[in-house]
Amino acid sequence: MLTDRLTRDLYDEISRIPLIDPHSHINPHAAAAKSLDDILGYHYYTELAHSAGMTQAPLAKDVPPRERVRAILQHLDRIDNTAQYGWFLEIAQTFLGHKGNRVTSDDCDALCDAADRVMGQPDWEQQVLQRSNVEKVFLTNDFDDPLAGFDAKRYVPCLRTDDLVFHLDKPAVRERLAKATALDAGNADHLRTAIGRLFQHFKKHGAKACAISLPPDFTPSPVSSFDLTLALGELIAGNADAKKTCANGVFWMLAEHCREFKLPFDLMIGVNRRVYANGVYQGQDLFDQRTSLIQYAELFNAFPEVTFPISVLTSSQNQELVSYSWIFPNVVTNGHWWYSNIPAYILHDARARLQAVPKTKQLGYYSDAYKLEFILPKYNMYRRLLAQILADDFVRPGVYSETQAIGLARLLLRENTERIFGV
Repeated sequence: MLTDRLTRDLYDEISRIPLIDPHSHINPHAAAAKSLDDILGYHYYTELAHSAGMTQAPLAKDVPPRERVRAILQHLDRIDNTAQYGWFLEIAQTFLGHKGNRVTSDDCDALCDAADRVMGQPDWEQQVLQRSNVEKVFLTNDFDDPLAGFDAKRYVPCLRTDDLVFHLDKPAVRERLAKATALDAGNADHLRTAIGRLFQHFKKHGAKACAISLPPDFTPSPVSSFDLTLALGELIAGNADAKKTCANGVFWMLAEHCREFKLPFDLMIGVNRRVYANGVYQGQDLFDQRTSLIQYAELFNAFPEVTFPISVLTSSQNQELVSYSWIFPNVVTNGHWWYSNIPAYILHDARARLQAVPKTKQLGYYSDAYKLEFILPKYNMYRRLLAQILADDFVRPGVYSETQAIGLARLLLRENTERIFGV
């Protein structure tokens, strides 16, 4: 809650800044939700409900959507202390006309009916964008995405490269790459040409970034063409020991193409996949304290022309990110990712960044949303915290005027994104 006039005034002004959301998982062909099941199917709710005692049975594909919603709502009273519950309540109030300050399983039918009614409107996507004050949303596109059938000026393509770096051992991935590039990338030279064709395709269709999520034990380093060709041959032959060399070689090649095509390279560092083997879909991955940005020092030094927006999974790593962005001209702080995306961590981490990192090197926030409806409550959470920091650390001590504080917020929410990504 915003408890004083200055913070409320700053929040109101910050909320008027049109948003450019620099990272999401929005499907531009189905950007807005079609039902309440689309909202509560977000992994935060399924994993929290499962953690609090719900079985996975309601999540089966053959369960009627309304019954799945009912099952999750029946567990909301166990998670109503969480930030994610607050997001859902704000969605229900803002978009579905819910009047109460709580949501329970008793509201299931009314909320589902309201969702079916409003989300079925032909202009619902546009309504959500306007109400959320969103101008552009960055996507997460597979490397073989045709990038057709949507407005790339509103939904900005981004080349996601996890499969290329970590899954070339899978025949299906190599087949997708061959189909997308008309080239069998069986050696280093062919792979370089294939990756170049991907970058050309994405650049032609308005892409503004390349991105990847990285495990805690990954340390990128260059690989010679000779060694990469040998490793690719071994990988295709089924030798799993060649994966590390291939991953390093492909990753370094991607950085070289980012330099050539003048694209920032978003690095999302530290996720350990499938830690909870019996978790719900997308509810298996956790952070790992073993990771350090020192693993990327060679990369940052080798590519001074490439901007690296960095997301870290833990608040405890925020000081390291702050320090690297403080020192390296090509490292910028990027949002508050996943397990750090709750108010307690955002307040601490954003405050540290604002006290230590040049203000032109910070991408304040991104939604990471799968449906447009989540952009508003997530950004509102960040904007409330930002208003508090600006009031307490900048305006009240006389460091900035209110006008200057709003200017800083505009940098974080819009202008830095425009400049760094060239949108």
